[in-house]
Amino acid sequence: MTVNMNDQQDKASILLIYTGGTIGMIENPETGVLESFNFQHLRDNMPELKKLGYSVSTYQFDPVMDSSEMGPDSWMKIVKIIADNYAKYDGFVVLHGTDTMSFTASALSFMLENLSKPVIFTGSQLPIGMLRTDGKENLITAIEIAAAKENGVPIVPEVCVFFENNLLRGNRTSKINADNFNAFRSYNYPALAHAGIYIKYDTGQIYHPVSRKPLKPHYLLDRNIAILKLFPGISPQVVESILNIPDLKGVVMETFGSGNAPSDEWFLQMLKDAVDRGIVIVNVTQCSAGSVEMHRYETGHKLLEAGVISGFDSTTESAVAKLMFLFGHGLSPEEVKDHMNCSLIGEVTIPDTFRS
Repeated sequence: MTVNMNDQQDKASILLIYTGGTIGMIENPETGVLESFNFQHLRDNMPELKKLGYSVSTYQFDPVMDSSEMGPDSWMKIVKIIADNYAKYDGFVVLHGTDTMSFTASALSFMLENLSKPVIFTGSQLPIGMLRTDGKENLITAIEIAAAKENGVPIVPEVCVFFENNLLRGNRTSKINADNFNAFRSYNYPALAHAGIYIKYDTGQIYHPVSRKPLKPHYLLDRNIAILKLFPGISPQVVESILNIPDLKGVVMETFGSGNAPSDEWFLQMLKDAVDRGIVIVNVTQCSAGSVEMHRYETGHKLLEAGVISGFDSTTESAVAKLMFLFGHGLSPEEVKDHMNCSLIGEVTIPDTFRS
């Protein structure tokens, strides 16, 4: 589908939520230091917004937050802002620092149950006040996407990340570059739209709710999650220290290739002991693209025997957020495993061979 936004006559209402990040910075002419500016004055800094023809309201975090400070409390705050204003607006744009944007977008995809309106995350690599900024294009297009409708129905009713001309499913993204404008990738799921002269939507890839139900916001998250990244020569002390963290409930284990790991007896026994204690260990690949296939090699099969479950083609960011969400709702380890083995909101691809 190709949409020319100038053809849309209805004046859409968008809520712009500024949490912080590089996009909202301007350079102090005296000190040269980057400082955040008040987004209530957004139209003064971006006269281009007046030409869009939308009703854009703003909400600014006070104080604004660097994305490295964002976490479950901030996720809950964004969810509450959206839930409290859900009936008033056609779509939402969240301005967020790039470093942890994929974590926040993944979390919100689970926390906003029955979402039927666009929630578009964006930001920039350069402040919006700088001459070569990528912030203006990202922001303007994110607002256009949040406002886009067909026959009165939002075209993209899901949590997404828009960056450098590509609209990506939020829980499929990872930040892959700290310097280039094209900072995000969705290696295991195609882009939902591409912005050129027009915005071209791949409607077959966009998630659409099966039935229209009222938005159900969730605020329960469990932080007792850890990431265990394997590397050649990893010591028993390192693995033991992570698997024996007090109150630990879930581990996202980043393995090699298609889900492979050392076959040392001490390593497999530590994993089995942790699983027996009720810790859910999810196997995701360290590779940027591809899926975990633990049946493929003997080393992966041994992980299965130890009780490790597959994360399939999930990103680490999505797996962490999903575990926090599931354990936050009081599910048992077995129930969490069942939910990790299915796609809740398009965050993972489950092979047909697994379903059968």
